[in-house]
Amino acid sequence: MIIVLAYCAVLLSLASGFVALLMNQRSILLKFSRSWFKKYPPGDAQYARLINSNLKERRFSHLLRLAVFALLGLSGLFAILAGISVLISKEIITDQIGLGLPWLSWHVRFDSLSGFFFLIVGIAVGAVGFYGPGYVHAYAEKQHPFAALGLFTGLFVSGMLLVLLADDAFFFMIAWELMSVASYFLVAFQHENPANRRAAFLYLLMAEVGALAIILSFGVLASFTDGFTFDALREAKLSTTWASIAFALALLGFGMKAGIVPVHVWLPEAHPVAPSHISALMSGVMLKIALYGLIRFCFDLLAEVLWQWGVVLLIAGTVSALGGILYALMQTNLKRLLAYSSVENIGIIFMVMGLTMIFMANGQPQLAALGFLAALLHAFNHALFKNLLFLGAGIIQHQTHELNIDMMGGLIKRMPQTSMLFLIGCMSISGLPLFNGFVSEWLSFQTALQVDVLDNGVLRSLIPVAAAALALTAALASACFVKVFGMMFLGRSRSRNSDKAHEVKDKGMLAGPGLLAGLCFLFGIFPGVIISLINDVAAQLLGQALPNDSALGWLWLAPVSAEHASYSPPLVLIGALIAVGISVWYLQRNPATVMRRAEPWDCGFGGLTPRMQYNCNAFSMPIRRIFAKVWIIDEQIDKDMQGAMNQNTAAIRYQLQVQDHSWPRLYQPIEHGVNKLAKLVGRIQTGNIRVYLGYSFVTLIIMLWVIS
Repeated sequence: MIIVLAYCAVLLSLASGFVALLMNQRSILLKFSRSWFKKYPPGDAQYARLINSNLKERRFSHLLRLAVFALLGLSGLFAILAGISVLISKEIITDQIGLGLPWLSWHVRFDSLSGFFFLIVGIAVGAVGFYGPGYVHAYAEKQHPFAALGLFTGLFVSGMLLVLLADDAFFFMIAWELMSVASYFLVAFQHENPANRRAAFLYLLMAEVGALAIILSFGVLASFTDGFTFDALREAKLSTTWASIAFALALLGFGMKAGIVPVHVWLPEAHPVAPSHISALMSGVMLKIALYGLIRFCFDLLAEVLWQWGVVLLIAGTVSALGGILYALMQTNLKRLLAYSSVENIGIIFMVMGLTMIFMANGQPQLAALGFLAALLHAFNHALFKNLLFLGAGIIQHQTHELNIDMMGGLIKRMPQTSMLFLIGCMSISGLPLFNGFVSEWLSFQTALQVDVLDNGVLRSLIPVAAAALALTAALASACFVKVFGMMFLGRSRSRNSDKAHEVKDKGMLAGPGLLAGLCFLFGIFPGVIISLINDVAAQLLGQALPNDSALGWLWLAPVSAEHASYSPPLVLIGALIAVGISVWYLQRNPATVMRRAEPWDCGFGGLTPRMQYNCNAFSMPIRRIFAKVWIIDEQIDKDMQGAMNQNTAAIRYQLQVQDHSWPRLYQPIEHGVNKLAKLVGRIQTGNIRVYLGYSFVTLIIMLWVIS
């Protein structure tokens, strides 16, 4: 029964894609309905008129969009039910599908790890099901056909779900490529813009290089066993060297999809140009599918883990977390900023996964379970608040036609509901108490603070440095999202589009983010609900879970013991409510307390204008000065003397460009090398068919010699 729920989720997502294709078949459906009514006239003529009226162009398009996203929402619901069912039952369900190669049918495995990520996919897709109909209505059908958007969205979601069900290397890679190729077409959806085509090509290039690395990692395991099923790969007996090679290939392949530094460059290019609900699914869910693949490979398929692998993950995660949030602080494009913050959060997850490996390799299974729990909890939390923020960004773009933060301002007065939902997302991603982001980051800190149980001097020195970097990352994340919310929603409007903005009329666009905002708050107050489910995943995959006296149910969290550290979100909430209640009571009872509204101090200038407000670059300038070496900074100050009243005054134009070091230091040398190699290879392209036949003959002789 549980596996049927999972299959239904996949089939419904596929069905949503194929139903979208009907958008271009309205005339055929109209002819079919008329011929049907001629052959089988209905008893009630009103019924026929109803069908024909629904096939009129505008109404048909509207109903079809609703049907597509309703099927997506149902797919999300079935994914949630399947995930919760397998997590509660703790079963490991296996099955075979009669597809694939003649000698290798598709093997299916649905266990607690798959179920947990099914839950993540289901919640995100369910929110998109509410949000999508109102959002896609803004696209012009001729230029951006909904049939393509709906089809590839359905294929994208089904690809992610199939990756989670795959139990052999062939099935896994087919599902992986379905997910990657479908998302490529979604990134390229607004293809009339050359920048969008470039971003889509970059994403596809990185995805295929990563896929090649994953195939090679499976190949290393398969060369030591007699099959490609995951059961066979688990039996592979690898030396330390070959196991490390397989791990490195898997880290490269899955890391490219997850977006760790320095293979993160596709994220800030692809996410801003994709439709907002697709950006939400890519950032909030697809990155977690890459995380699932790495967890499955390292903790399930490989027989053991080495502490050196943990160090690699710890360093990669630390660089990604700190680098990602520093890059995010310099952005003025909202979706680009959110993409860089995804790099930061994936870095935090990789850091804690590295700690998990280190503790496992050093004989500390309970602390390894704590790290594993913190990593999965942060993956779950990030899926919630990042989906919320991307959907909120879509609403803002939909209403203001703008993504430049410097061109917004004062939106809290014009879009109060959107602003409150976005504020919850900002507080969650900043790791503030009472919201879900705080719990997982606090557990990550608690994992790092247990370094005193280790005997290795290198680890005892390295892990505290990583913990300090994590603390700095959390502080910078708070500064980043203070900037985002302050510049966008507070102050005065900086553009006409911002002036004209109003709350979105389609309440479905608010329902999706509202659901996610509610879950961010719910799991911030009662994290024990999801922690108990993750504990079962750790028990099944690692063979170790946190004992009950460490998890401590719904009221307290004590990851190691109550003597070490504990946290009670419900008590913090009660304390906050009491403090607010006392403050309100005091203000109402004290007649001397008078609230008045007044203009802010204008520094003696008078007549404040929106241009006098802080912008993004001004807000982040102190951080830019401190961490100047992190970016390639190009500042230009131009004085325009034309039109000046006298020689002592001039219009000053300030331009700032901040570039990622990865492009000039890593990717441009690779590009130049590939171009040089292509020119060398081009010399053998003579255009002579006889020469090409000679190449083929020589290749055949060499292959026969190798085989013999």
